[in-house]
Amino acid sequence: MDEIRLGVERHTFTILAKCPSTGALGVAIATYSLGVGGYCPAINPQAGVLASQAFADPRLRPIGMQILESGSSADQALKGMQDADSYSDYRQIGIVDARGDVAAYTGPRARDWAGHETGEGYVAMGNVMVGPQVVDTMARTFESTETEVFEERLLRSIEAGRDAGGQPEGQRSAALIVYRVDESYPWMDLRVDAHDEPVGELRRVYEVYQPMADYYYYLRPQDPANTPTQQEWVAKLND
Repeated sequence: MDEIRLGVERHTFTILAKCPSTGALGVAIATYSLGVGGYCPAINPQAGVLASQAFADPRLRPIGMQILESGSSADQALKGMQDADSYSDYRQIGIVDARGDVAAYTGPRARDWAGHETGEGYVAMGNVMVGPQVVDTMARTFESTETEVFEERLLRSIEAGRDAGGQPEGQRSAALIVYRVDESYPWMDLRVDAHDEPVGELRRVYEVYQPMADYYYYLRPQDPANTPTQQEWVAKLND
């Protein structure tokens, strides 16, 4: 395998989690750099969810995911990613495996403020933040919203991180990605780029998409013969 070298610096705050009631895996993430939804996180609904950020190198993601797919733990996946990386000190990594076990690492050369918190089935982490309150608020928000649906909990957590200060220069990119355990394609994969307030725009997109989620996830792929048009679906929702 080619040696992993220093990647693109990404100032990012992230929540990764497993839903305790449904087993779904998801991530909400925001950053100043563009394209974060395609660059930092990875999910296999049967194996786990992970994100590699700070001086991010996307080549670390398949290394960690392959270890998770073998049935190994989040800790083992983290070690494998670090062992493959010549610049581990610069990285920040969070992992939640399919069992809900977690692992996280913030390298000593990730730019301040950088750190992470872990809890039951989740990792909250960030780098180049205004302070530790960003990650702490994200973690507390995720814990306190346990009665909400999973994707709402993730979104509220990232909103709380933004409201706690986020990054000094603000954000331009955000994503919300959730996989359910019963399919290989996402329940939702929503992304915002090149926006002055991407977390707020992500909320708007989520509110538009959420009523259509069953239509896109179940009806179209699994029952096309009985799938109404989108206009008919919306009209039915509004009845």
